[in-house]
Amino acid sequence: MKKIEAVIRRERLEDVKSALMAMGYPGMTITSVVGHGRQKGLEEQFRGTTYKVELLPKLKIEIVAADSDVKSIVQVIASNGRTGRIGDGKLFVLPVEDALRIRTGETGEEAI
Repeated sequence: MKKIEAVIRRERLEDVKSALMAMGYPGMTITSVVGHGRQKGLEEQFRGTTYKVELLPKLKIEIVAADSDVKSIVQVIASNGRTGRIGDGKLFVLPVEDALRIRTGETGEEAI
């Protein structure tokens, strides 16, 4: 099992979510996060004053999936989350040792 963590632009969520549901992965955790990468924020103007926004709002999607599904999930998130501009986000794949569904007691891949 692997855990996929994707940090994406807020406006790309519906496209990513719809594509994941279409491929049979409706289960995900979505968290509002802030941060910056290489772009180090951006400068904006408001009422004639320029100010720097260092931490930009993003969304973090977390999915635990079977090893055999990871590659296709990563491709779906990457292709539907991409705008081609700086700040599109990052995707990480981490190993998961075990899982347990609390309600039924199922473990391993049956729990996801």
